[in-house]
Amino acid sequence: MRRKMVVGNWKMHGSLVQNESLLSALKSGAAQLSHVDIAVCAPFPYLAQLQQQLSASSVKWGAQDVHQLEKGAFTGEVSAAMLADFGCTYVIVGHSERRSIYGEDSRLVAEKFSAAQQAGLIPILCVGETLQQRESGETEAVVAEQLDAVIALVGVQALRKAVVAYEPVWAIGTGKTASPDQAQSVHAFIRQRVAGHDEQVAQGLVILYGGSVKAANAPELFAKADIDGGLIGGAALVAEEFLGICRAGQ
Repeated sequence: MRRKMVVGNWKMHGSLVQNESLLSALKSGAAQLSHVDIAVCAPFPYLAQLQQQLSASSVKWGAQDVHQLEKGAFTGEVSAAMLADFGCTYVIVGHSERRSIYGEDSRLVAEKFSAAQQAGLIPILCVGETLQQRESGETEAVVAEQLDAVIALVGVQALRKAVVAYEPVWAIGTGKTASPDQAQSVHAFIRQRVAGHDEQVAQGLVILYGGSVKAANAPELFAKADIDGGLIGGAALVAEEFLGICRAGQ
């Protein structure tokens, strides 16, 4: 039986003062939620603060990106080992904003996935299609290519220690949300795709939905058979809203 999971992605938001209040409320609320795994992925400068405030709680933390190499002359980049030094459990790889704004292709994302696991981190692999791709009927082909690149590099067994997040690009920060049936359809496709390599890995794989999830729509989304929780953007910056989403995973 897969546990539900909710991950907050702060994106490029936060300050030391704002974070302290948010994390305090989150830590307190999470103490009442024993049947859902909760994590926060914050900008690099705040990882030490997360480590300090969350280390005695059930809430895990992680980063939003990682470099694919261990070290070197890559000014401004951060390695997986550095993230591990700050107690990170998770790191997001392949977020649609990294793919679209910074031109990261599926091969690079797969290399980041591998680097994260080699450092003992759990990668949260993001996959998803644009509105144009959905309207052209390419959703499954796009998601398959993004997923297959990782399996080709590290093997399907690597997904035993990973999380996949389906994030339709057209539903991120737009206020639009895939219907529960639309989301379920893609989640089922992802699980079936993995099952084509290994049924046991597929059944244990946690697949999150990311795309304007709110406390109001989370229960219906999370009730679907293959939706195991959410990757939350803007709503993760409001403690009570985020906790409301987490409660939907109970």
